[in-house]
Amino acid sequence: MKRFGVVAALFLMVWTAGAQDTAIWTVKPEWVKAHEEFLASSAMGGRGSATRLEEIAANYVASEFIGYGLKPAPGMEGYIQSAYLEVALVDGKQRMQLTNKPGDIKTFNAIGYLEGSDPSSGTILLTAHLDHLGTRTQGKDSVIYYGANDDASGTTAVLELAHALAAGPKLKRNVLFVCYGSEELGGLGSTYFGAHSPVPLKSLVANLEFEMIGAQDPKTPKGVLLFTGWDRSNLGPTLKEHGALLGPDPYPEQHFFQRSDNYSLALKGVVAHTAAGWGTVPTYHQPNDDLAHLDLPFMTAAIQSLVEPVRWLAGSDFVPKWNFGGRP
Repeated sequence: MKRFGVVAALFLMVWTAGAQDTAIWTVKPEWVKAHEEFLASSAMGGRGSATRLEEIAANYVASEFIGYGLKPAPGMEGYIQSAYLEVALVDGKQRMQLTNKPGDIKTFNAIGYLEGSDPSSGTILLTAHLDHLGTRTQGKDSVIYYGANDDASGTTAVLELAHALAAGPKLKRNVLFVCYGSEELGGLGSTYFGAHSPVPLKSLVANLEFEMIGAQDPKTPKGVLLFTGWDRSNLGPTLKEHGALLGPDPYPEQHFFQRSDNYSLALKGVVAHTAAGWGTVPTYHQPNDDLAHLDLPFMTAAIQSLVEPVRWLAGSDFVPKWNFGGRP
């Protein structure tokens, strides 16, 4: 009996180790490519802000959330949050802005929710924007601005993190996944979300935004995403300690921290930062921001590196804090 017990114990150790190995989630490159092939396709026409194609992109994201097993966020009946926009004269120029008046122009946020085992422990918010510049006239031609990097790549990161976290063991904290509309019109989707969040903003432990992660910046170490506002809080360094391929933003003069959807929440006190690939990528707002100009292996590895750090954050008691003088 004693000999059998030793053998059984050894078998259990080997089996458990094997089970742990297989439990490590792998982000498959074909999944990453499939999202990009849809979102940055010619049929999607560049996903222009506050257009029918933006709405289709939001519904695509929502359908993926449903497939992964996410639920509607608290107080929401579905996965789409919409807001009305209107044309207004701002500083002598016509611009779109949010309005409470029903009209023909709407923008769309896609929202999915993964409830934790202890909902009172707070919520992690993972975000990107799903819109781009749409189709524009150049001479006699209509040219599609595909937005494969800006920001179908960030949307893909949110989707694949939702895929990974929903497939794993139940987390302690809630995780809210949001892909905003109308970022290209001045962050209108994220602004609306900040004013109409389905969870109290004070319950948001941290916000990690993904913006243009489809190409490697030559100024960052190989495989590393730049993290805007690195020195403003302890969030980026802590995630790096847990394996995330993140590092400081080498372009502080560009003020990228203030130029993405994280900023509207940071202004409200949420520890919110953006992870990005190449801050000044040559394809930025150009028609050649397409699938052919993505570095899919880099993108896939970057998303993979975030799975376990985000899982750790959502299962821990760690609460990110602003460093002295770091809160905007």
